[in-house]
Amino acid sequence: MPTPKSRVKRLIQNMLTVSGLVITLFSPVLHAAEFDHRYTNFDQLLTQVVQTSADKKQTRVNYQRLSVKSDILQRSLNAFSAVSKSQFDGWDEQQQLSFLINAYNGFTLKLIIDNWDEFKQGDADSIRDLGSLFTTPWEKKFFTLFNEKHNLDDIEHEMVRKWFKEPRIHAALVCAAVSCPPLRDEAFVASALTTQLDSQMQRFLADNSRNEIKINGQEGEASLSSIFKWYRGDFEKGQQGFHSLFDLLSTYSEALVEGDDNAQAQRNLLKSADYPITFKDYDWRLNDVANF
Repeated sequence: MPTPKSRVKRLIQNMLTVSGLVITLFSPVLHAAEFDHRYTNFDQLLTQVVQTSADKKQTRVNYQRLSVKSDILQRSLNAFSAVSKSQFDGWDEQQQLSFLINAYNGFTLKLIIDNWDEFKQGDADSIRDLGSLFTTPWEKKFFTLFNEKHNLDDIEHEMVRKWFKEPRIHAALVCAAVSCPPLRDEAFVASALTTQLDSQMQRFLADNSRNEIKINGQEGEASLSSIFKWYRGDFEKGQQGFHSLFDLLSTYSEALVEGDDNAQAQRNLLKSADYPITFKDYDWRLNDVANF
């Protein structure tokens, strides 16, 4: 017959077992709460490796510096890869979109760093050189997200463009080319995402090397980045109030005319919403500091 002391001991053991089960059952919830939506490590890394031009309209990446900090980058990417789909689904929309933009940009940096020797040796000049005969670099499944192998195209086309009604992402997703929008020197965060996307589009459109309004007498045209050719349809769906590229350019007219000598003529053209739109050739060279 068990003694009172042994009964107490068994009761304590049973309580500990039950407690262990509760902790196990709720551990995914505890783990989900641990994700750093401030992106502290990734944010600090971007601050250290992204350099801004004197006119504040362009940025480049110091990939050589990043290559010696690859362990810091990898820790950030490991945190991205550890997120499950159910955990992601429990976040609000701003948190989800911030996460996917940071993941796209972060894994793009990894793709370059994983092949940095090719760039240093002159065997690669562009991210496009990292593809193969049958696979583009954006189709290479080289990272894990939501417990599955994915590629960069999956994030951009199957997640961001499908799940969110936000065409301004095209000024935030950076594919490591000179003609891409400037990589931001900070992480995207939910609490500031709308402001960050707005400032990204302003900076992108204000750079005349990528987007400009040309005036010739009483006539003129918009000469835009090829990004707006490839994704023109995303600006014609009424998302964020954009039903056409004319709407986009009208909304950001002050960015487009910033610092230009004929700003008023440009404003008048933009107000007319009746002018030709052409598209610039894309500079696919690596967005490295050497190509400033």
